[in-house]
This record gives sequence, structure tokens and C-alpha cells, in this order.
Amino acid sequence: MAEPRIQYAKTSDGVSIAYSTLGQGLPFVYMPAMFSHVQLEWQYPDVPRWYERLARGRMLVRYDGRGGGLSERNVTDYSLDARILDLEAVVGRLGLERFALWGTHDSGPVAIAYAARQPERVSHLVLWCTYAKTSDPPWAKALDELITKDWVMATETIAHGVVGWSAEEEARWLAAFMRESITPRALIEASLAADEFDVTDLLPHVRAPTLVLHRRQLRFTEISGARDLASGIPDARLVLLEGESPVPWLDDSDAVLAAIDEFLGEGEEATPAEPAEPGAFRTVLFTDVEGSTALTQRLGDAKARELLREHERIVREALKAHGGSEVKTMGDGFMASFPSATKALECAIAMQRAFAEHNESAEEPIRVRVGLNAGEPIAEDDPDGRGDLFGTAVNEAARITAAAKGGEILVADVVRQLTKGKDFLFADRGQTSLRGFEDPVRLFEVRWREDA
Repeated sequence: MAEPRIQYAKTSDGVSIAYSTLGQGLPFVYMPAMFSHVQLEWQYPDVPRWYERLARGRMLVRYDGRGGGLSERNVTDYSLDARILDLEAVVGRLGLERFALWGTHDSGPVAIAYAARQPERVSHLVLWCTYAKTSDPPWAKALDELITKDWVMATETIAHGVVGWSAEEEARWLAAFMRESITPRALIEASLAADEFDVTDLLPHVRAPTLVLHRRQLRFTEISGARDLASGIPDARLVLLEGESPVPWLDDSDAVLAAIDEFLGEGEEATPAEPAEPGAFRTVLFTDVEGSTALTQRLGDAKARELLREHERIVREALKAHGGSEVKTMGDGFMASFPSATKALECAIAMQRAFAEHNESAEEPIRVRVGLNAGEPIAEDDPDGRGDLFGTAVNEAARITAAAKGGEILVADVVRQLTKGKDFLFADRGQTSLRGFEDPVRLFEVRWREDA
């Protein structure tokens, strides 16, 4: 496939932005990190294959951010709002009304901010190895000093130590690519601007279905940042992949592509959370696949993902059958809400029985923890009815789930009280200390097996 034709768009503050498109179909805008060059990247064999694969059935849009690549270099404003102007210029020039958006590393907060501010424009949001708030590792300051003193050594250090390229020839190519992509001064200025990025408060306002992808062994961005994104964005899905490189087409790129294809190809939306008034009483249910991290390490990403898909199918079928509303999924677990504690308990039991039936003939069992609590969480809903729940009742439900074992259903005493007189069997687990709560909570195990 020939190199895409380079075109230009002009931002509202007068900066020329270089961009290219590849393929046809669903628009998928791939936002750049600090090192970007939409022409030179095609000189490395693995890069064209990566983009061609991403463009299969889609129109992939790539662009260079201000101050780098083939875009205008004579700029001084690298703020989050300025970088949003780059994105707006490109999608405006192409006439894109609605598109999927990829944010990576330092462009992740920019993508999140745009998705929160323009919910009608973003159909899907993919976040790769990024964060809501910049948190530099301890060695970042020393690297900044090296950039100003020895640009060649700095780029080679990044190629070897950060990106993880061990082959000398490949590392030299990447270092040279970096030097062509941006100047030392521009890199320092852009880095200083990115240090101020913090979109934590915007996470609850992202309404697009969101996929959070992160590599477990990544050196400069911790998994906790990805978990914060997945828990903060309504309906977000977290997928953890093996590998240490921040470059998606290194390590296991097939797993990355498979996760993206599945996410962008999903046509059915999950059952939305019901609209709620502030202070409405709800029963909150969490599920969590026991040992999901070890499962992935033992089986590999592809087989582990198959099991998680089965978990998702069983949970969603049970929610649909019992009037539950999916609030969000976080890769290996769900959060759901019910207007009725009885319906929530019936749903939890149906889930565990379905998992038990699956495990009877499955080569690899799925052991799921289920926890329930009831209270008056804070509800935030969008015009389409999707929403999220916050507050003590929700946090306590999550901690109750963590206290359970695979195959168990644990509930707070309030849930037991609400379901008195129903045909549920409870075993008193006594007072239990939950992480983050000063006072112990009395928990009960729900006996759901037929022979219990």
C-alpha cells in the first residue's frame, strides 16, 4: 500500500496541522503523542502494517500535533485547549460529524477532555497507556536535563530504556525518528505543558463507550492510572495486556488489534442505567472474576479474553432477565443497580448458578465474586439515560465484593433486612473490617446452591 497523501488543516489560532487518511468506513481518529511524523513513520516496516490493519474496514485519520512532525513548528502554546484545536481542525477539514477517537500517552487527557466536551461527536473512545493526570516517574527530571544537554544521547536512552527496543539498528532508527519529529526545545515545552494536564473531574462526563488499554509491565505509566480511568468513566472497559512497550505495534500487537476490533465492532449497546432522581434508593451489585490477573498470565490474552466474554454474556443475560441496569464494566467485573433488593438478590443467584453450570463442562472455570449493598448513591445521568453512581453505598458494595471468594454472594445487613420474608437463605459472616471504612460492617453470605 502506498504512503497516504499528506494534507493540511488550519486551526482556529492559525497553526497548520499535517494529516493523512487511510482506508474507508468508520472514521477512527488516531491522536499523536509528542513523537509523531506522519510521513517518516512509514519507513519502518512494522508501522505501515500496523496502520493498514487498523484501517481495515475503517477510515484511519492520522495527524501530527502542533510543533512536531510535518505540522507547523513555530508555536509556543502546547496547552490542553491548544491541542484540542489541532483535533478540531483536522476533523473539521474532513467534515467528520461523528468518529471514534484514539488517545495515547500525553494525548489521552486531550482525548478525554474533547469527549467530555463534545459527547455528540465521539462514537467510541480508545485510551492507550495513558492517564487522567500527569504523574512523571522519578527519572523523568534527569531525562529532561539530558534532553537539553545531549539530544542524541537522550533519544537513544528513550529508545532503549523507555520504549524498550533492544536491537541496536531498530533503536538507532527510533532515536533518529524522534530527532526528526520534534526539537529538544519543543519537546521540553510540550512536556512542561503536559505536566499540567488533569482531566480527573471530566471523567464522569465522558458518555462515549470507552476502552482503556494498558500494558502490565509498562515502565512510565502505572496500572493504577488505567484503573482510575476505567472506574471514573461511565461504562468504561479495562483490558490489561502483557508487555512493557508503550508502542502498540510492539510486543503482542495482535492482542491490541483484537481488543480494538471487538470494541469498535460491537453493535449492541449494554442496557443503560435507568434515569434516577438524586437520592433515589438503590441496591448496588458488583461482580469480579477471581484471579483474573493470574488467569491472563497463565492462559494468555486471547484465551483469557474468551473467558471474560463469557462472564460478560452471563452477567448481561441475568441483568436483562431480572430488571437490573448495567452501570459500567471494568474488564473483569461489572457494576449494576436495581430498584428492588429482591430482584438484585435473585439476579445474583441466577448469575452464580449460570457460572456453576458453565464450570461443570468448561475446561477453564470462571469463579466470580458477587457483592451487594443498598443505599442512596449519588446518580449522574446523561440525556440518553446512561449514568454512573457514586458515594458511600457504592464504595461499600465494592469492598464487600472484594471480601467474597469466587462462587460466593456477600451482602450487607441492609440487603438482608430489605428481603426479609423472601425465600433467601443467609449465613451470618459476622462483623468484617472493610478497607477504607473505620467501622466494621456485618456481612451475610447468600446460600444459593440447590443442596445448601
